[in-house]
Amino acid sequence: MGELGGFGGLFALNNGKYEKPVLVSSTDGVGTKLKLAQVMGIHETIGIDLVAMVVNDLITSGAEPLFFLDYLAIGQVVPKKVATIIKGVADGCLQAGCALLGGETAEHPGVMAKDDYDLAGFGVGVADKSRLIDGHDIVSGDIILGLAASGLHANGFSMVRKVFDIDDVKKLEQPVAKLGMTLGKALLRPTRIYVKPILNLHKQNLLKGVAHNTGGGIGENLARSLPVGFDALIDQSSWETSPIFELIQERGDIDESEMRRTFNLGIGMMVIVAANKVEDACKILETTGETVYQCGRIVTGKGEVGFSG
Repeated sequence: MGELGGFGGLFALNNGKYEKPVLVSSTDGVGTKLKLAQVMGIHETIGIDLVAMVVNDLITSGAEPLFFLDYLAIGQVVPKKVATIIKGVADGCLQAGCALLGGETAEHPGVMAKDDYDLAGFGVGVADKSRLIDGHDIVSGDIILGLAASGLHANGFSMVRKVFDIDDVKKLEQPVAKLGMTLGKALLRPTRIYVKPILNLHKQNLLKGVAHNTGGGIGENLARSLPVGFDALIDQSSWETSPIFELIQERGDIDESEMRRTFNLGIGMMVIVAANKVEDACKILETTGETVYQCGRIVTGKGEVGFSG
């Protein structure tokens, strides 16, 4: 609603679509992945990462993303560069099916170096109160499905910067046989947006719990989706770890527990479904282009996540 240039963005909620609408909000940034984009001079996809970090959190509650706002702080406004960054935000919103309602670009000369910038975003979604996903119906024997990640997404880049010399552009642009591409391209792959597949599952009443694997890795994030009295057992051999994670672990001599705490290890989202609904869920996910793994199961316990394999 409304015209461009107003002091606030307007969005009309479709009241007839929801009996008891609940607004769900999330805000996030892209972290130190921004540094890699700045060093390489590649700004086309960092906005997709920003939107993904927010909307992927919204859908864990079963909320449909409605609108998004961005905040760009930059040392010196270069119109072409700013337009490229914001186009990435717009592309992310298109993938998520939400409106880019507004934003702010703030120039900070003397505070930030002219080539530096920071990016943050805020999103709002909506769900019927009776349709919120809160894990209340999770029981022992439920199955955990993992949806493949596109790469690191936007987490773990502080460790990446310790392992690799990302200030050396020539090294970042060299092909790495194990990756099948350059290191820089592998690290800058945009975060996968899971809105459509997750909401498709939710429409079919298949979701009991959803976890977005960001900072803290699979263990910390999946634990947030578990109700009191239940554990999750994850079989890490059920999926093939992406080569980029193997390379990071080898080059940095990082132990497995630290890798699990820092990275998604190739699984961007996890969903909990009833054992007799696994086949239905996999069909829906694969139809929308997702690669799906049966990663584990729910057992009685203390709200913890255990690993094997």
